[in-house]
Amino acid sequence: MTDLNTRLLDGFAATFEGKPDGVVRAPGRVNIIGEHTDYNDGFVLPCAIPVETRIAWRARPDSTVRVVACEFGNEIDAFDLSRPIEHAAEGGWRDYVRAMIATLIKEGRTLKGADLAIVGDIPRGAGLSSSASLEVAVGHAMLAVLGETPDATKIAVQAQTAENDFVGMKCGVMDQLASAASVADAALLIDCRSLETRAIPIPAGTAIVIIHSGVVRGLVEGHYNRRRAECEEAATLLGVAKLRDATVAMLDNPALTGDTLARARHVVTENDRVLLAGEALAGDDLRAMGRLMAESHASMRDDFQVTVPKVDELAATAHDLIATLCDGRGGARMTGGGFGGAVVALMPIEGVEAVTAGIRERYRTPAGDAPDIMVAHAVAGAGPVAG
Repeated sequence: MTDLNTRLLDGFAATFEGKPDGVVRAPGRVNIIGEHTDYNDGFVLPCAIPVETRIAWRARPDSTVRVVACEFGNEIDAFDLSRPIEHAAEGGWRDYVRAMIATLIKEGRTLKGADLAIVGDIPRGAGLSSSASLEVAVGHAMLAVLGETPDATKIAVQAQTAENDFVGMKCGVMDQLASAASVADAALLIDCRSLETRAIPIPAGTAIVIIHSGVVRGLVEGHYNRRRAECEEAATLLGVAKLRDATVAMLDNPALTGDTLARARHVVTENDRVLLAGEALAGDDLRAMGRLMAESHASMRDDFQVTVPKVDELAATAHDLIATLCDGRGGARMTGGGFGGAVVALMPIEGVEAVTAGIRERYRTPAGDAPDIMVAHAVAGAGPVAG
């Protein structure tokens, strides 16, 4: 992270002169299993990974917030906390920063002006939660100006609210909570209704491998919000508050047909898979994990219809290589909201070199290149950066 911190401090000094008062970080996440279940009050099993957003902050004596995005050509944004915070004319990253700050104010926080410099190394369009990481980091930075360290669950919910209400993406809470509350060397089993979390240690010798399909996600608000609306319609037809409350037996209902039935079937079965995956991971049963990951991908492909052909090809390639080279100990599936992005795989560390070599040999992105591959480990959630 030395290069990331150097870019951050250099960008801060070039824009605002001098040094910051402090630096905070918020990691990206990869979801091991449990897709599109969070906004249905279900279960998910993500972990934070060693790519992140960092923000250098310095308190100001006035109510102005100035922000520089070092990864976007040092673009600047500025606004006054004493006035209503509106959408930026340019949109983009500015709206995520404004969204988080506007949400904190709306919830009663009296914030102070600040200079903020932002850097990050989370690949955009890969489904690794760069937006959630940015929101959580902004919350940490603005509260650090007040001398506070936020509660992980509360800041995650505020970040979700920011994205739902200001940005307009009706996401669940998984991404933000994984970024805010993850535990090093563990996956985080999240009950998205109660917001209770349980750290499940990732067995020693297990690698988390993230392979980018080369298909930049087309996860625009319309696709995502439509899936959410279909799930809400299915819950209404079944007479339950959320699909979390439905069972497989309840799906045999003449009121459910076509897409509505398919969406409900994915969510109900995916929730079951997440709970089984938590048990399998805790028991170091990578073969069971592999089966559950394959079933999850098939469900996202056939019932939820959020995969694309190149992602299907990549997931199948990775899964087949793990079956052959790792004796079936592990598996692969699409990760993230869908419509492109990355595949996540679990496997024994000793099999990583052979499996990744096989993927680079067999799979080509739409541009004809070998895929970008990250061998990751689970890291802790957001907080201040020492020193």
